[in-house]
Amino acid sequence: MSALGRSTLPASRCAARRNPATAIRRPLRPRRAERGVTNLVVLLLLSVMVLGGMALARMTETGTLASGNNAAREVSLQASEVGINTAYMATRALASEESNAGNWYWATTQAADANGIPSVTWANAPEVVVGSYSVRYVVERMCNTAPVTDTLRQCLVRQVPQVSSSRVGHEEVDPPNTRQFRITVRVTGPKDTETWVQTLVSKGSAISP
Repeated sequence: MSALGRSTLPASRCAARRNPATAIRRPLRPRRAERGVTNLVVLLLLSVMVLGGMALARMTETGTLASGNNAAREVSLQASEVGINTAYMATRALASEESNAGNWYWATTQAADANGIPSVTWANAPEVVVGSYSVRYVVERMCNTAPVTDTLRQCLVRQVPQVSSSRVGHEEVDPPNTRQFRITVRVTGPKDTETWVQTLVSKGSAISP
């Protein structure tokens, strides 16, 4: 074969065919790095969603507990009315208010704690059961001594203004002849919760001196 019949290729193309390793390569995209960033974002979003769900559940639980506490308080206050009425009727039925009676009535004001609750043995006080609530009561006459010889000086009394003057602040006052009694009621609930109620009452009759 003559030299004219042979086809000659450029040296660069021949070298490329002979050595594929020297061919031009395109740079690969960093897929692993992108996948790691995506996982991190997903984890952050899941954490935010979990924390939000926990906060919402906590708020719901707190609201439920608050509603339950308010309902229990209302029931306790209604039960305390029974104790107040029972104590009032027992006070009006006293044969003599100058001496103590049983474990529920004292003719003088008793020592009290920082909250104003008389320091008595509550386990011995009369009990009234209202549903699942235990109601106990005690009564104190608001006097510092017994027997009473000077109502004004020794007792807390009730004074009612009379409508005998048209000038404001110059109304006459009824004679201080109605002594005050303090009723203290303790209501114990099903979960050993305690509600305390106090009120002042009078027997509604004139007492001498």
